[in-house]
Amino acid sequence: MAVRRARMVGRTAIAPLLVVVVLAACAATPAERRALARRIATDAGLESRRYTAGAFTLAGWLRRGDRGPLVVVIESDGYAWASRNQPSADPTPRDPMGLRLAVADPAPRLLYLARPCQYADAALDAACPSRLWTSHRFAPEVIDALGSAIDAAKRETGAARVLLGGVSGGGVAAALLAGRREDVDGLITMAAPLDHAAWTAHHGVSPLSGSLDPTVWGDRLRRLPQLHAAGADDSVVPPALVIRFTERVGLPQPMVVSGQGHEDDWTGVWGHLRRTLDAPSR
Repeated sequence: MAVRRARMVGRTAIAPLLVVVVLAACAATPAERRALARRIATDAGLESRRYTAGAFTLAGWLRRGDRGPLVVVIESDGYAWASRNQPSADPTPRDPMGLRLAVADPAPRLLYLARPCQYADAALDAACPSRLWTSHRFAPEVIDALGSAIDAAKRETGAARVLLGGVSGGGVAAALLAGRREDVDGLITMAAPLDHAAWTAHHGVSPLSGSLDPTVWGDRLRRLPQLHAAGADDSVVPPALVIRFTERVGLPQPMVVSGQGHEDDWTGVWGHLRRTLDAPSR
C-alpha cells in the first residue's frame, strides 16, 4: 500500500509540540475568536496589519526583520462549517492553527496571513458570502488577494524572496501561490487536501467547484524545494490522499507523523520541516 511507502516519523522524533493554551470551545463567538488571535499575536510581538486586496481586507500579523526571506504562514479554512450541511456565518478560526505556527517560528521576517473574511464581521460584509469559505475557498480572487497581501508585506520588510506554508486549507492556498509566483524559495504543507477533488470524493461531499486546483501546477511545483506532512491519525485529510497527490504530481512523498490527528497541534511538525528545508542552504 502507498501509505507504507511513506516515511513514518513518531512524535518523539520531532521537536516537542507546544501545548494549546486555550481550548477551541473557549473562543466560540466571532468577537472572542478575534480577541484570542490578537492576544496570541501581541504576546509574540507581532504587529497587526490589514491588507486591502481587491474586494477584501485581509488580516495579518507581521514581524519585520532585516534578513532572510519572508516566511508566510497562511491560516487554515477556519470555522467554515457549523454542521455538515450548514456553513458558518463567520469563518474566523476557533483555534488559529496557522497563527500558532507563525508565533513559534523564529524567522526574522515573518507574515501570518488570514484568509479572506476571517477576523472581519463576515456576516455584515457584502464581500463575504459563505461560498468564499466553502465551494470557492480557493477561488482565483481569493488566491489573488493573498498574493497581493504578500507583495505588500515584502515591500514593507524589504524581502526579495518568500517561503510559503500552511496547515490544512492554508497549505492548499500556499501551494497554489507557489505555483503562480516567481519569488518562492520553498513550500511546506501539513494535513493539506492538495487534491481537493479526491478529498471531497473521499468524504462524499460537494466538490469545491469554484476553486483552483493545485494539481494543475505540477510542473511548476516540481521545481521548488518543498516538504509535505500528513498525520497518521488524521481522518479529515487521511495520509493516503496526500501521498496520492505527491505521486500524481511527481513530488517527494510526505512525512507521515504517527499519532498525529488533524486537530492536533502541528507546531512541532512545522518546526521540524522548517529546519529540514533550511538545512541544505546552511
